[in-house]
Amino acid sequence: MSDEANSRSVAPALAITIVVAGLIGASFLLFRNTGGGESGFQERAQQAGIAFHMNFLTKEQGERFRINLYDHGSGLAVGDFDNDGRDDIYFLNQHGQNALYRNRGDGTFEDVTAKAKVALGDRISVGATFADYDNDGWADLFVTSTRGGNVLFHNRGDGTFEDVTAAAGVSHVGHSQTPVFFDYDNDGNLDLYVTNTAKWTTDVFDFTGGNFEGKASLGSLMTSPKEFNILYHNNGNGTFTDVTESAGLKGRGWAGDVAVFDYDEDGFLDLFVPSMFGRGQLYRNSGHGTFTDVTAETLGKTSHGAIGTKVFDYDGDGRLDLFVVDMHSDMWMGLDTRHTSLEQATQMQNRRFLSPNGPTANEDVADFIPNQRQTFATEGENYDELLFGNALYRNLGHGKFAETAIAAGLETFWPWGIATGDYDNDGNEDVFITAGMGYPFYYWPNSLMMNNGNGTFSDRASALGIEPPTGGIYQGKNIGPLRAARSTRSAAVADFDGDGRLDIVTNNFNDRPYFFANRFPRRNYVAFRLTGTTSNRDAIGAVIRLWAGSKVMIRQVSPAGGYLSQSSRTVHFGLGDVSKVDRIEIRWPRGIVQTLNNPGINVLHQIREPAQ
Repeated sequence: MSDEANSRSVAPALAITIVVAGLIGASFLLFRNTGGGESGFQERAQQAGIAFHMNFLTKEQGERFRINLYDHGSGLAVGDFDNDGRDDIYFLNQHGQNALYRNRGDGTFEDVTAKAKVALGDRISVGATFADYDNDGWADLFVTSTRGGNVLFHNRGDGTFEDVTAAAGVSHVGHSQTPVFFDYDNDGNLDLYVTNTAKWTTDVFDFTGGNFEGKASLGSLMTSPKEFNILYHNNGNGTFTDVTESAGLKGRGWAGDVAVFDYDEDGFLDLFVPSMFGRGQLYRNSGHGTFTDVTAETLGKTSHGAIGTKVFDYDGDGRLDLFVVDMHSDMWMGLDTRHTSLEQATQMQNRRFLSPNGPTANEDVADFIPNQRQTFATEGENYDELLFGNALYRNLGHGKFAETAIAAGLETFWPWGIATGDYDNDGNEDVFITAGMGYPFYYWPNSLMMNNGNGTFSDRASALGIEPPTGGIYQGKNIGPLRAARSTRSAAVADFDGDGRLDIVTNNFNDRPYFFANRFPRRNYVAFRLTGTTSNRDAIGAVIRLWAGSKVMIRQVSPAGGYLSQSSRTVHFGLGDVSKVDRIEIRWPRGIVQTLNNPGINVLHQIREPAQ
């Protein structure tokens, strides 16, 4: 096995015994201050009027805790459902109603769930996305579920939605996760891709929680029959057709997220699909309705237990890179009710701070390699195709990538979701990574990875208002006799108040959300909201390049992604001290290239796709 692979191996078991008092003391190392205490984010969910609470299933994740996908929680989606120019927020729930919060434009939100008719309190809601699938100018809403049935809501344009799932032909009952709309065949209509995992629930129904019981152990979970992804082709008349088999996109099971981008710049959108138990898959779009798995020759090894994935230009070279976070490789401690892994996990994280090029785990555990080889052989996976930890694929151009997560400082522990954006408007995109398991595990912080502008990142969560959370690291109510640590699952980004600074909103496990209002010093920026005419109206897949002096920046109008989340489709560029943009170039999904010279800065530009 190579030194690189060894450095990314994760210990399967620990023999350390530590008293709880020592664990708590060790945990404070996680909140190291890596900066000078400058302004950053301010958590203001309560002041903003966001009163939502994500409720877990007490018989699955409460005192009778089970390791299954119910512990993945629920997500959120950001979109402008009422066309008032302001992004709204839709929170999903496991037990109880979802919630739609309308943005008032003054830094506050109002709950309009009942009026909008999108509560869906009768099922386990998982992920969602806003998208104008019928090009009528109104953002529709698609919601996935765990065995409750996925739902397509059509936006009526009067503040209400109508369930059109059956009529549209997108009914599916399974273990679904992130849905994305994108136009794979460039016909101007948004197609729908739904990721699915496996049958990790039993057929025993809990009428109290309204859910099928989850499997009770990691071993039984991992051997569950796989479910496969679904590609629905948009017929252009409000209906969809399942074309998964002919397109070659059913995948390998256990998919929770998807990244959509044209990695080889041939004009057709490609897909990266991570796997929770196995290798990820990069699918190249042929342009003729079919996709080919090109992972081995393009990316090489992929993360074994990946959850979230996102594309962004981390090194400022004008090309979109691919970031993947790996949660399940970090679950080597099992249930760990005695918290015996905290000291080693802390040491691992501190080694990353001290030596970005150093190992990411205990690589000296006896028999790890032969044991894991046998495990993966049993599961039909090739051990030599896998990484154990996060993966950052630097786009080298011409369809080639190099994996650089450790060198960039983006190896983290217990990661779930990814939310990217230039939070300090310095011209470099930063990364917010959600993390932690919650009860009965110990607290683990979210990461705010600020871009140093040289291809590396520094975690400044404690210096910039992210950590520790307001109200402390424990939830207000115990679970049985024990305190329950807070943990975050999904996160989305938008400039909710229109001040040119990107805010962050999260959905937390069995807890209230965080709403991180951006309080960085004001710096120059420019933003764009695109509307397609011959391309899909949402302009999903459009790429904008910006030139300012010798610097080139790239952003994409992205669909949902990052794990159970959707960020704003407004394209935002931080400019730092740059006072003039020379030009921007927009490549619209259907191939039109539009150039605009000297666009004004510190403003949001509304741009319509020109005629052919």
